[in-house]
Amino acid sequence: MGLSLTNLRRLGRRRLTPMVEECRAEADYSLYLLFDDGLEGRVYLGDLVEIVQFSAWRDIDRFLDVSLDPETGVVQWGDEIRLDSAALYRDLATRLRAALQ
Repeated sequence: MGLSLTNLRRLGRRRLTPMVEECRAEADYSLYLLFDDGLEGRVYLGDLVEIVQFSAWRDIDRFLDVSLDPETGVVQWGDEIRLDSAALYRDLATRLRAALQ
């Protein structure tokens, strides 16, 4: 099969990282994540609270108000804070791999 212009466009749009299908913030500053490839687990984000960009999370109710951007699957808190899904995936996958060894 040759590479047509249509196939090249599809290759260009292919996601390199699985998308977040579900996320849930928990009161201990953990974020439960489920990715569309089946990877799931919790990522602790409490260490970020002391960084100025994440200071809104000092109010636990703001942290618990997490959502997913329906188009991109980006984890977000309003328009203020957005987390890179690829970084969350790498963190979770690395920790799970280490736990299995």
